[in-house]
Amino acid sequence: MSTPTTSFGREAAAKLARSKNEPAWLVAWREEAGQLASTLDLPKPEKTPIHRWALDVYGANRPGQAVASTAQLPQAITSLLPAEAKGALIVQHNSSVVYTELPEELKAKGVVLTSLEEAARTHEDLLRQHLMTAYQRDEHKLAALHAALWNGGVFLYVPRGVEIEEPIQALLFADDAEATFVPHILVIAEANSRFAFVENVNSAIGDTETTLLHNGAVEVFVKSGAHVRYAAVHHMEKAAIDVSYRRAVLDNDARIEWIIGDLHEGNTLTDTKSILKGNGSNSDAKIIAVGTGKQRVSLTTQAVHFGRASESDMITRAVMTEEATAIINGITKIEHGATKANGQQTEKVLMLSPKARGDANPILLIDEDDVKAGHAASVGQVNAEQVHYLMSRGIAKTEAERLIIYGFLDPVVSEIPLAGIREQLQRILERKLG
Repeated sequence: MSTPTTSFGREAAAKLARSKNEPAWLVAWREEAGQLASTLDLPKPEKTPIHRWALDVYGANRPGQAVASTAQLPQAITSLLPAEAKGALIVQHNSSVVYTELPEELKAKGVVLTSLEEAARTHEDLLRQHLMTAYQRDEHKLAALHAALWNGGVFLYVPRGVEIEEPIQALLFADDAEATFVPHILVIAEANSRFAFVENVNSAIGDTETTLLHNGAVEVFVKSGAHVRYAAVHHMEKAAIDVSYRRAVLDNDARIEWIIGDLHEGNTLTDTKSILKGNGSNSDAKIIAVGTGKQRVSLTTQAVHFGRASESDMITRAVMTEEATAIINGITKIEHGATKANGQQTEKVLMLSPKARGDANPILLIDEDDVKAGHAASVGQVNAEQVHYLMSRGIAKTEAERLIIYGFLDPVVSEIPLAGIREQLQRILERKLG
């Protein structure tokens, strides 16, 4: 049964860790996080009263059944795997990782792909050096709960100079509404490595009154000269709440691309942040969301510049239908000493119903003189002139509006690095947008 967060603390966290035979250091680490969870407050995202959401559940540890091949996975999972998948793959089912596949040529190059729980035993030094240092346990109650409860998870290590052609895939799937579903993805890209990673979060919990809380986190450490393309598609049912905090830390001349489709059916809280520590580092974030029904969507995208000549670009686009509400926050922070930095951002919300609501909040925080920074924001309906132009070319009004909406979202859809995932995303869009 689910338990209120107010009753979750040090002892409960330590008991859970011991029940999974985790290393002593991790038991103590979780114990500290449990103590923090009992004292910290919830985060306070702009204009989004998440204290009204059912965030007082953490479920029970419900491991999936480990399998030796994808053919042995439940059909609901295999249906989500792209047919053209050739590279590395890791699958989490409810509270545990059940399948991992890493081609031999990548193993020979020193690439590591395993569950985070297994990495705590086999790669302790790397884990302790990086785990929850970009997204910290004491940021707020949800962060502390995540630290105390994370399960399964993904650990990806790519050595210096290794380039991987095929995207590495992680499928995180829940079909038990009472399961603890708290995956943590930790990616370490050593100097001059290059690869793409695709995260697919999905569920099949059916029509239930029980709330499934996905309290997920991503940390990507991009070392000097490395290039990481991180794509994510989130689509769970209305009975689920999607909480996702994403962080990237970039060294000199490092680059990250965020390509995010937040297409969840229920309430959504996401925060995607790049920390540009190194000189010449670069972050490019493209994020879309589609809200239906009475969904509440809070999307925050951030770039914090420390490095000289660092660059960031953030594009967030949301489409709201029916009575859905979107709060879109863009925050560019240029710290003192980040000379020649360039931070740009654009937030756009398209409302398709008189009762839909959208709010775009661009924020620039500049503590250095010799920099460039800019923002653009808009909230409105489908452009009538564009519709009229298409209709004048013989296209029906509904089809004209559909084309405009898809064009509005295309900057993200077209960038997904796997054809199968792009097709899945397009199917979700068609379903959500009618």
